[in-house]
Amino acid sequence: MTTVLLVDDDFQNRWALQLALESRGHHVVQAENGRDALTKAVGHFPELVVTDLHMPELNGVELCQRLKCMPLFADIPVILLSAMPEPVDEICYWTVFLRKPASMDVLLDTVDTFIATRLRYARAARPSTDHIAARWQAIDSRCWP
Repeated sequence: MTTVLLVDDDFQNRWALQLALESRGHHVVQAENGRDALTKAVGHFPELVVTDLHMPELNGVELCQRLKCMPLFADIPVILLSAMPEPVDEICYWTVFLRKPASMDVLLDTVDTFIATRLRYARAARPSTDHIAARWQAIDSRCWP
């Protein structure tokens, strides 16, 4: 089961998105704003973040920026949602921008695509149990002064 961090200041939006994501088998952690999301990200280490753009305390762009600046979360895809057009004056720290009201099918397919990609990459990146010759050779203790 994959963990999705869902960030929105509107309870009804969070509730509807949580139901949709859980229907696809994802575990959802909710956050009310960007500051709350940073705290919950550290505690739950999500595979993906879905966030609203306009929120109190810490908005979606600032949340994306802070997540990308933290090595632990730098590779986590972020889906940014907003009723407003995509911010063009900002550096793009998010992975995908969807305009509200976004089609639920498009949103869920986007989430599933990113999760599948992350899982495939995680499996491929696992170290092999086979011995691989290292380029560096161990120093013989008899040769060390």
